[in-house]
Amino acid sequence: MNITLTATCLFGLEHLLGEEIERLGYDRVETIDGRITYRGDEEAIALSNVFLRYAERVFINLGRFRADTFDDLFEGTKALPWETWIGRDDAFPVKGHSIKSKLFSIPDCQRIVKRAIVDRLSSVYGLTRFPETGVTYQVEFFILKDEATLMIDTSGDPLHKRGYRPQSNAAPIRETLAAAIAAISRPREDVLFWDPMCGSGTIAIEAAMQMKKIAPGARRRFAAERFPAIPRGVWLSAREEARDTIVQTKFEVYASDIDPDAVALTEENAKRAGVDDRIRAFQADARTISAPGRRGTVVSNPPYGERMMTAPEVETLYRELGRHFRDLAPWQIYIISSVQNFETLYGKRADKTRKLYNGMIPCVLYQYFKNEKNDERIRRVTENKKDDG
Repeated sequence: MNITLTATCLFGLEHLLGEEIERLGYDRVETIDGRITYRGDEEAIALSNVFLRYAERVFINLGRFRADTFDDLFEGTKALPWETWIGRDDAFPVKGHSIKSKLFSIPDCQRIVKRAIVDRLSSVYGLTRFPETGVTYQVEFFILKDEATLMIDTSGDPLHKRGYRPQSNAAPIRETLAAAIAAISRPREDVLFWDPMCGSGTIAIEAAMQMKKIAPGARRRFAAERFPAIPRGVWLSAREEARDTIVQTKFEVYASDIDPDAVALTEENAKRAGVDDRIRAFQADARTISAPGRRGTVVSNPPYGERMMTAPEVETLYRELGRHFRDLAPWQIYIISSVQNFETLYGKRADKTRKLYNGMIPCVLYQYFKNEKNDERIRRVTENKKDDG
């Protein structure tokens, strides 16, 4: 079966998600903010849910059409082949979003879409009322600039819920974002990866999972596993592939935190994720850590002042981190923050920045990867050559 799929993601992760989809062997059709549409089949639904690290959900994309009026929305929805998926006893709740469109009332759009699907299925099954006691197909509409897209959710719980973090600290970072930050920092087997403000250990765990090639969805279930149109074998095959993909690695991760409860939580989560053999969790103040005589990368999500610490406390912390982390040179530093004057507080302009979103909070990933000591040596050599000339 040829199926159009749409994978959603946090803003800023589209490039990483698109590369993942292509590595699975599927061709992208369209990329817009927060979502990528691509072609696949039944197997693609299973593989996407099991293997995509940066996706929030995977949808079956039924179709797209212009919807300037409620009549347009009704007729466009009714014209789609809902009976391909939804049976006579199945449930099909409706939810959705509307952005920059004439049809801005979400409750009204929900009612119209629901009524259109009922009309379509009534003509197919000869029913006027549907029991909705069978398999649940969560229908989702997305209206952007008067273009309506109608979809069926295959994931169920969002894909950032890997299953290893039943509990988290007060300000958790989403697993999909943590995976992206880890990937951007370019983890390598011979370079120590250290999160000195690890919280519940999410960044450290996601880095270790990537290096061990552990599929993020291998330990959880998905809504589409109950869809009769998708053979059970594709799920068995996807999980078998996930098991076969895991590799052994010498990659080492330090996960430290000033809070002993956070350290204990990190240890529990790492064990559930299957990466406790790669992560050393311990209590330490990020402002006093020292490089253990080897190459390393610091990657962290310090407090923003949103749910942990006050704004003045955060500013003091950033100043102290900036002064202390300079002593770790030539280590590379990656820090995500929503504080707009981070570079001023930290005391150094980033070599590169990348705009990301932690949930709905706009953030910037500040990347420090240039070797200051080496740059200074090159500058002196260049100046000496000029003097000799």
